[in-house]
Amino acid sequence: MNKKIPNPVDVHVGNRIRMRRMLIGMSQEKLGEALGLTFQQVQKYEKGANRVSASRLYQMAVSLGVPIQFFFDDMPTSTQSVDLEGMAEGGAPDQLMDFLNSSEGFQLGRAFSTIKDANIRKRVLDLVKSLSE
Repeated sequence: MNKKIPNPVDVHVGNRIRMRRMLIGMSQEKLGEALGLTFQQVQKYEKGANRVSASRLYQMAVSLGVPIQFFFDDMPTSTQSVDLEGMAEGGAPDQLMDFLNSSEGFQLGRAFSTIKDANIRKRVLDLVKSLSE
């Protein structure tokens, strides 16, 4: 039996839903309640297994406090990863989303976003870059 492969756009939108929900500290259950869904349905949207309709995407935007465009921000111009092979940016959007969806990535992003001083944020970024070399 063939397993259905999710559309890359649906996966990207799902990742953005999950990222925003986690960023504001909302559980899948709470988002589901706000939308009249079960947490399992929210999970399927976040994984890209279920396609989000326009009306549901609007409800999610309102519930998560973002404009609808948020769900499409940072989407690669090509949704086919094969088209990106050999390019300097190849795989970067997927790697970034995988990182942000990890526990460490989420914690780091959340902590970094609370730093008010721009100079300190720059120094932290410089530190991380130097450690990665």
